Amino acid sequence: MESQIIRPGHLAAHQTAQQLGIALDGVRQLVRRGRLKRSGGSPRQPWYAVADVAALAAERRAANAA
Repeated sequence: MESQIIRPGHLAAHQTAQQLGIALDGVRQLVRRGRLKRSGGSPRQPWYAVADVAALAAERRAANAA
């Protein structure tokens, strides 16, 4: 299998999970619920925009602090 080079400003699914402190399945659930949008890659190896992940991480931190 050929590895994909991720465009600048994007994260792979495993990097997204790490940034959010969740498992890969949690990332899939966020996509299914419309809370996170894929911004490239392939169906099996999606990418997510860094800005979207950062915004979601900040939102999760604020919710946990409340």
